[in-house]
Amino acid sequence: MSFEDKRVLVTGSSRGIGLATARAFLDRGARVAINGRSEGSVEAAMDTLGSHDRLAPAPGDVSSLAACDAVVGQAVEALGGLDILVNNAGIYVIKSVEDTDEALWDGILDTGLKAAFFCSRAALPALRDSKGTIINISSSAGLMGFPRIAAYCAAKAGLVNLTRSLALELAPDVRVNCVCPGPVDTEMGRTNLDPQLSPAEARTAFEGDIPLGRMGEPEEVADAIVWLASGSSSYVTGAIIAVDGGRTVGGTKRQSD
Repeated sequence: MSFEDKRVLVTGSSRGIGLATARAFLDRGARVAINGRSEGSVEAAMDTLGSHDRLAPAPGDVSSLAACDAVVGQAVEALGGLDILVNNAGIYVIKSVEDTDEALWDGILDTGLKAAFFCSRAALPALRDSKGTIINISSSAGLMGFPRIAAYCAAKAGLVNLTRSLALELAPDVRVNCVCPGPVDTEMGRTNLDPQLSPAEARTAFEGDIPLGRMGEPEEVADAIVWLASGSSSYVTGAIIAVDGGRTVGGTKRQSD
């Protein structure tokens, strides 16, 4: 799938799935705006991707309306418009209900849900002009409940239904879809491993609950995002696609053994 001369903004693209997504679009010919909270994180990501004339910096913490407008504005100005917006920014913190205070709740919801809405709103003029597409990055935690990440589950579940609402309102001009990654081998994903076990034992125990028997790779999620942004998915909008090794199908590999 070629994205030559397509203009892409990926929020939270300084690491993990966001960085892999930026690389996937870049490798297919797109021009990509890189976003992270700080100029330093964006510069580091751009260095990782290589000195490229098809990269543009768009730093900023998208947890506020003003920052969403500024980040999207930087991207649109640098790229000369926008064809694809990937709302990927998010915060993942493991805390019990009792230990989740207002500041943590607000931080997770603002970055994971509020940002997707206001970045989408800011990008709408450019996306309508290009007949573009929005891809929201939710999680398996947006499709089922997990203990000790209630705020994260709430943000990601909200993102799933926000996708459906935007898809209805913005059709036929802009397609809106959602990818729900499951356990992925990133810095964030590895925080779920049991710290009381050795790294190898913890990974084996964790992967025992995934039907496909392993954690995913960031590139596998990026491939789904790229497909949703391509002409190959031109009749797809409002879709919620799980890329999770079967985790949300029901039951677990361990239970079936």
